[in-house]
Amino acid sequence: MSDVRRSSPLSPRQLNLAILALAMGGFGIGTTEFAIMGLLGEMTGALNISDSEGGHVISAYAIGVVVGAPLLAALGARLPRKGMVIGLMVVFTVGNLSSYFASEYGWLLLSRFLSGLPHGAYFGLAAVIAASLSAPTRRAHAVAMVMLGLSIANVIGVPIATWLGQIFGWRTMFLLVGAIGVLTIIMIMRSVPHLQVKKGASIRGELGALKHLQVWMTLLIGIVGFGGFFAVYSYISPTMTEVTGLPSTTLPIVVALYGLGMVTGNIIGGRLADISVMGTIYWVMGVIALTLVAFSFAVQWAPTALLFVFLVGAIGAMLIPSLQIRLLDVSPDAPSLASSLNHAALNTANALGAFLGGVVIELGWGYTAPALVGAVLAAIGLGVALASGRIDRRTRAAATEPAERVSVS
Repeated sequence: MSDVRRSSPLSPRQLNLAILALAMGGFGIGTTEFAIMGLLGEMTGALNISDSEGGHVISAYAIGVVVGAPLLAALGARLPRKGMVIGLMVVFTVGNLSSYFASEYGWLLLSRFLSGLPHGAYFGLAAVIAASLSAPTRRAHAVAMVMLGLSIANVIGVPIATWLGQIFGWRTMFLLVGAIGVLTIIMIMRSVPHLQVKKGASIRGELGALKHLQVWMTLLIGIVGFGGFFAVYSYISPTMTEVTGLPSTTLPIVVALYGLGMVTGNIIGGRLADISVMGTIYWVMGVIALTLVAFSFAVQWAPTALLFVFLVGAIGAMLIPSLQIRLLDVSPDAPSLASSLNHAALNTANALGAFLGGVVIELGWGYTAPALVGAVLAAIGLGVALASGRIDRRTRAAATEPAERVSVS
């Protein structure tokens, strides 16, 4: 996974500070990505737009991630990694500050798209940097610590941003994230060492990952399978207030429960992936589908609604480590692009879920309908995963058959 070289080893303290700096960027990214969902009602009311148009603001960010992840990861193949992640965080910060000042719907859409562009490439490069700074036996731990910033954002950053947005106006969230972006830039400049680019690194080498069928199938699993998670999460604010009957003041608690579920799911999902990557994907996809069907009924009562908010967050997040490892397994020559593509896939799922959830709401099917749409998406994702696993088995069988023939002869 390491495609960069460091000139000298870091002390434990220096390494921890470098990883903390990179994780801070993930904290800011996670906050801006998810807090807007908890402030959907405030935003649509202030801009005088419909819930589905508010969903398009969510989708604009996700589309930015999808476009930026492969493009920026490939273009940055030969650039210094430290300078690249700083540049990505500058773009992210500018995009969020622009969202704060956006006075009209079109400006906000464009600003959210700009904010999303660095998302996937940042995580891809941050993972590579963390791995290359660490001892070979601690690479996975270092990458997990960087990703922990994204998970913690859902527990701390998103609820705080939602609370501040309700008190001081929904735009305050973007100002908070902009401040986090500035802090991240300073921390990276001070704590992350200069890294030399590996000889032979090139755009062509990174793009070589796109030649593998299994890369595309893994991305498709994430897109349709995780789309169900976002179909629910994108409209969690009106669902909790309109269907469950909870007051809007409880929404920070709701998104915190989602965040706790995601942290729990990431930890459990990582352990399950160590046992079996594809087995975990099969199991999680099936459970997501069943959980989303149950969610559509559970939201009628506050206690079960809050329980299933946690469960949807946990079970959905269990899928992330397996998808990350699967992409690295099927694309060992391009780790930066593979890591970035994972986030592109998940944000395509974000856009897909928000869009389809908005469609069924506009059709008058109610706020429980997005969960049923999500269950169908998860079932489709399971089908793609099963097909991908079957191709793996056929490939292994074809590779071992000649050897067996030679042995018999």
